[in-house]
Amino acid sequence: MSTATLASTADAARRRERVPLLTEALRAALAHTAWLGANGPTSWDQYDFWANPLGRRAKATYYRHKWLGLPGVAPFVVLDGVVPSSRRLFRDRQRFPIADAHYAMGFFALAAALGPDWLRRADAFIEALVRDRCAGEAEFCWGYPFDWETCFGTWPAGTPLITTTPYAYEAFEAAHEAAGEPQHLAIMESIARFAQTRIGSAEVAPGIKASAYSPLDRRRVVNASAYRGFLLAAAGSRFGRAEWLAEARATLAFVVWSQQPDGSWLYAMDGKDAFVDNFHTCFVLKNLFKAWRVLGDEELRAAIVRGYAFYKSHLLDDRGLPVPFARAQRLTLQRRELYDYAEGINLGLLLADVDREASAIAMALLADVLERWVLADGHFATRETVFGRNTIPYHRWAQAQTFRALVCAVRGRMD
Repeated sequence: MSTATLASTADAARRRERVPLLTEALRAALAHTAWLGANGPTSWDQYDFWANPLGRRAKATYYRHKWLGLPGVAPFVVLDGVVPSSRRLFRDRQRFPIADAHYAMGFFALAAALGPDWLRRADAFIEALVRDRCAGEAEFCWGYPFDWETCFGTWPAGTPLITTTPYAYEAFEAAHEAAGEPQHLAIMESIARFAQTRIGSAEVAPGIKASAYSPLDRRRVVNASAYRGFLLAAAGSRFGRAEWLAEARATLAFVVWSQQPDGSWLYAMDGKDAFVDNFHTCFVLKNLFKAWRVLGDEELRAAIVRGYAFYKSHLLDDRGLPVPFARAQRLTLQRRELYDYAEGINLGLLLADVDREASAIAMALLADVLERWVLADGHFATRETVFGRNTIPYHRWAQAQTFRALVCAVRGRMD
């Protein structure tokens, strides 16, 4: 996005604020709470077609032999694009811990903004997180409730993931801030022990460690390392654990080491998944920022500045709206993703004091969400593709994230 476009975006955001924008955001957030109360905490999901046995086999074949597997995956791609509601033929609605964590944080933020009547809604999601932790693990951790077919094999449902678990940490942190209950701190400390002891790391250079994604793998996924680095930095500082802080710095050093000359990050540095997309870039940037806020390491801030410059120039279009991919490695059918909006708003709010254009970008994204993505019943459209619009609500992708983004915008800060 050019300097002139950024200036235009900022002007448009300021004009829209006079409408006023944040009043509309609060209205949309409250409408979503009503929709959520009526529809409940379970939903279909973006991965429904790929979590059923037929879809998983097709995807596994595609990963091993692209052209042999293409006939198997193509029907599911078409169904997802043309008739997304057909997923109900393959899967039932489920509950997703990552969504529960975002809803909990959103309701705690709503309680802070509007009063304690909202705490009961937040506490219900906290109770669900306690109940739905990964079975068989000594420490608190969370993953997906479905079998996930990856390019390295099948990860069974309930496999703990470092990309999900840190959100639960933040949810329990919000619960502790609201109620001061010691059990919330105990769970947060347990989460950090999981990140330290059960998520493996591999030294790729002196003092630089790539984090795994789960206890089952040794991948070098950049956003996974960013999540683990932030979690260990936050917990290490809170609980006075020098070894967690040291591991955090080594893990975050991998994220800095992985940054490309243009400021971008590939999804992974292990020869697989070498794409650059919008919301994973936001994941990396927000975790770097939250870690920098704790550690104060200047190289983290420099990486954030370079990375956000790339985001502005390659992952926002001339209208200031999110582009799904800066670098794709296969055919993509989506034109806009709700997830990109949610993470872009969150990131802009976070970086307001680091980048003078971040706040205007967040407001421009928020304005478009409110204008085109909020539906009459209070939920949000999911994505726009070459086939049209998908309005099936997925809590994990990204109803919960968008709700929290709206509430955080209303509060005027990110926790």
